[in-house]
Amino acid sequence: MENIILRCENLDKKIRKKQILKNVSVELYEGDILGFIGPNGAGKTTTIKLILGLQGITSGKVEINGYDVEKNFEKAIKQVGAIVENPDLYMYLTGFQNLKLISNLYKNVDNNRINEVVKLVGLENRINDKVSKYSLGMRQRLGIAQAILHKPNLLILDEPTNGLDPEGIKEVRELLLKLAKEEKMAIFISSHNLAELDNFCNKICIIKNGQIIETNTISELKKETQIPEYIIEVDNTKKIKTLIQNAELIDKNYFKIAIQKENIPFIVKQLVNNDISIYSICEESLTLEDAFIKKTGGNVIE
Repeated sequence: MENIILRCENLDKKIRKKQILKNVSVELYEGDILGFIGPNGAGKTTTIKLILGLQGITSGKVEINGYDVEKNFEKAIKQVGAIVENPDLYMYLTGFQNLKLISNLYKNVDNNRINEVVKLVGLENRINDKVSKYSLGMRQRLGIAQAILHKPNLLILDEPTNGLDPEGIKEVRELLLKLAKEEKMAIFISSHNLAELDNFCNKICIIKNGQIIETNTISELKKETQIPEYIIEVDNTKKIKTLIQNAELIDKNYFKIAIQKENIPFIVKQLVNNDISIYSICEESLTLEDAFIKKTGGNVIE
């Protein structure tokens, strides 16, 4: 059976009389990559701060590897690595020197472990260059290297792809997949980049107005929120709107329709009976962003 690495149970957070979080519950198992998403102001950063013990919990609890964050903070946080916003790096030092400084904070992190982590994040060819010469993607990988020096089994990242170009995003994505698979690390990611989360998360947790409204696998979330849409290619779409009322014209040869699969033969029959040639029928896949917007009632992530 998989080990539960992180358990948040009925978390409430109040600041004065304002309720920031209400009954927030999340579980994360080893090897999971969970995307934590929601509109701005929904409570994502507050949740991360409660997990890391950076703010007090009004009620509820956080357990990491079975240890209560409030009652046994040192043991709970011992196997946690985190980057909140941007990694703290000394630009005038080399990558290796940055890691060496961080290693002094931990017991049993020697040069062998530093070299192991450098290889893991793919910086072995540039680790002795000054960080000022690194691309944003390389700096983010160095930041993750700092966060995993002490062999944590939980990695918490707040907007890890912010400001990165497509190549930098790809570098971070491949690294996180590697950490989850090879190191069995549980990874908790708060991000606005839904297209990217769609590529590598196996679970999604949606928070809205301080409350969890959905926790599921991405595939199940899409199934729940999707009315299947099909793009149909024909010789001409002039007659389509008069034949099929809910059709959405794309151009002179393509139209889109939201319909259950079992009703497609009826549409095909209508088109054929009206001398319209059909060249292709393709189901349009729902994106994570589409599912998010449907689930939250139209809230848009800025």
